[in-house]
Amino acid sequence: MVMDRLVAKLKKLEKQNYRAYQTIKGQYDFEDYDLYIDYVQGDPYASASRLRATRAWSLTGLDWLKEQSLSYQIAARDFIARSFAEYAKQDNNLSISLTGQTVLDNTAVLFTEHGIELRFRVNLPAEGRNILAKKALNILTFHLPKMIRKSTLDRELNKDALIQHCKTIEDQDALREQLAEQNLTAFVANGSLLPRVAGNSDLPMKNAVPFQAPKSLEVELDTINQGKIKGLGIPKGITLIVGGGFHGKSTLLNAIERSIYNHIPGDGREGIVMDPDAMKIRAEDGRCVHALNLSNYINHLPQGKSTEDFSTQDASGSTSQAAWLQESVESGVSCLLIDEDTSATNFMIRDERMQALVSKGDEPITPLVDRIGQLRDEMAMSTIIVMGGSGDYLDVADTVIQMHDYQAIDVSEKAKQVIELHPTQRIQENSDSIVRFSPRSLHLTGLQKVLADGKFRVSSKGVVSLRFGKEFIDLTALEQLESGNQVNAIGWVWFQLAQLPGWSENPTAQIKSLLEENWKEKMPNYGDLAQPRVIDVMAVLNRFRKAQFNNG
Repeated sequence: MVMDRLVAKLKKLEKQNYRAYQTIKGQYDFEDYDLYIDYVQGDPYASASRLRATRAWSLTGLDWLKEQSLSYQIAARDFIARSFAEYAKQDNNLSISLTGQTVLDNTAVLFTEHGIELRFRVNLPAEGRNILAKKALNILTFHLPKMIRKSTLDRELNKDALIQHCKTIEDQDALREQLAEQNLTAFVANGSLLPRVAGNSDLPMKNAVPFQAPKSLEVELDTINQGKIKGLGIPKGITLIVGGGFHGKSTLLNAIERSIYNHIPGDGREGIVMDPDAMKIRAEDGRCVHALNLSNYINHLPQGKSTEDFSTQDASGSTSQAAWLQESVESGVSCLLIDEDTSATNFMIRDERMQALVSKGDEPITPLVDRIGQLRDEMAMSTIIVMGGSGDYLDVADTVIQMHDYQAIDVSEKAKQVIELHPTQRIQENSDSIVRFSPRSLHLTGLQKVLADGKFRVSSKGVVSLRFGKEFIDLTALEQLESGNQVNAIGWVWFQLAQLPGWSENPTAQIKSLLEENWKEKMPNYGDLAQPRVIDVMAVLNRFRKAQFNNG
């Protein structure tokens, strides 16, 4: 058996220098599965070695999964990865990449034409920098085979839990597909649990108040496996979420913004779905801006500086938020999510007193309140805003939801009465139509140079930063990134772009073509990649300080 070759190699390595582990790279036949050692760490303190195992469908009893929907298969792959992770807890040298409370199209487990492929990491054991070959043998030829077989065998898996897991994900995709035909941007099922345990935990809060939709906004959608489900339907257009402090405004927005992804059973958000092309934007002091036309929102700067081709390495809060909005339009975002608490006040609103004090001729910023209706009417872009401090948005809102004791109340009609009793005194500052500008072009050769200068390194630090070459891109403002696996994939999408010469005239379209259904085939055979959204790839690219864009 070819496995014996691995045993023989390892036995010779006991107490040798750690780099001698490199000799075990290759393919090994374990009779009922093949093991591939693709990458061996050069140092015991380096990133763990990358391995794969492939097992034929005929040996798994799981070939019935091939007949299921794409959503069901993505969920099944996720379930198998989580099962492997449970077994791997027995040995802290073994790990597989997971995606928390969400189910993403991940590369940790793949279904191929021939069978199931597991991709995982092994921290090859050492004492100092000397190889512990006996311990490595125990891991690779005793513990690991058991984990591979158990996690890829129908009778060893919790079949009921597997089916429930897959049906839950399949139903969420079915709900999301109905949003457009129902003219909705989001749906929150009755009984959903919105609050999380803490800011650093995505687990549901125990004893949280279950969500209940107001009757006036309650809609009924169909699922494949659970029948009809009722809940809050947030219509397309402009929606305000209002209410007193600590009553659940931001909690509702956070639950909605995370529901661009599917959630595992027991998460509490399995019945919440959002338009997948929704983007949360905020103020982001100090970020870079590349060759953007910001004239829809900012113009006639002091000293005659133009905003039609605006660049900076240190944007202010208002400029950064205006830039993010314009970048969102360019990359195809269909709905904006905004929390007043993380926004630049002067980008959001200029009240009548400030208008009286500082004339429009002296104020370069056209506030969002005066453009948001145009975004809806002229660009078909919806907006959901958490608003607690400015009533001027009531004039443009289509729907107003008040959160009280973590429950939603439809106050849209009451808002109209308030407008009649307290008409605004402020003056509209949008004197012209909003313009949809041509997309900027991207210098691909510039990406290649950065990559080459940094010895072609691509890696992530969770969802906090992306390393590309020698450069590190700060991603802390991108609140909808769910997993470092997505960030890794974004880096490898850039890697593919960097192989092309010259300029890309429409990088959004080019990125979209790289992320189509067969996206995994264009990636390295790593297990820590997850399909990102096109709009997130562009959002990270826009924060890359060395990116070279050209406007026009």
